[in-house]
Amino acid sequence: MIEVPAAKKECFFEDLHKNDKMTVTYQVGGGGHLDIDFWVRNTYTVLKAVIQNMTSRQLTGPDGHALHKHIKRSTGTVSITAEQDGRHEYCFSNQMSTVIDKLVSFNVHGVIFVDGDDTIAPIEREIRALAGGLLSVKDEQEYIVIRERTHRNTAESTNDRVKWWSVAQFIILFSVVGWQVYYLKSFFEVKRAF
Repeated sequence: MIEVPAAKKECFFEDLHKNDKMTVTYQVGGGGHLDIDFWVRNTYTVLKAVIQNMTSRQLTGPDGHALHKHIKRSTGTVSITAEQDGRHEYCFSNQMSTVIDKLVSFNVHGVIFVDGDDTIAPIEREIRALAGGLLSVKDEQEYIVIRERTHRNTAESTNDRVKWWSVAQFIILFSVVGWQVYYLKSFFEVKRAF
């Protein structure tokens, strides 16, 4: 879990070879409207484009666009297969917020491409399948923990609001009762003329 400060971004990178697979799963666990901007790009292509065109850095991939980009999302999963060797960067941006920090939980899974899948023993193939399933279970558990935390925060906030609304109603009720007693008491008082 990382904290992305207001008006900042946090970037990470993975060095991938051609045909390697990478999956990034993220979820915003706290802060503001629980949204964040996220993108993945191939920095080798970005640097090459900057050097050739002498332009400012852009969020680009091999075809000149972001490999994946999510705007104002609370959760997301992005899977890419590297089309070439190089560094792939993924960033979480909180630049749309000027005050509130965001808590983001994320997982990165990589599958290293192995040529000649035919030569892999069946037991190794099953081990890889079990490892993938285990990672999926781990991701799901982390997702559930963050969702539980978010729902608990919502429930506690609602409980707090109900409590203070009840206190306000209690004060208003006894104020009105006191005023009514005083007002009705004035009906039964005998006014004496002096």
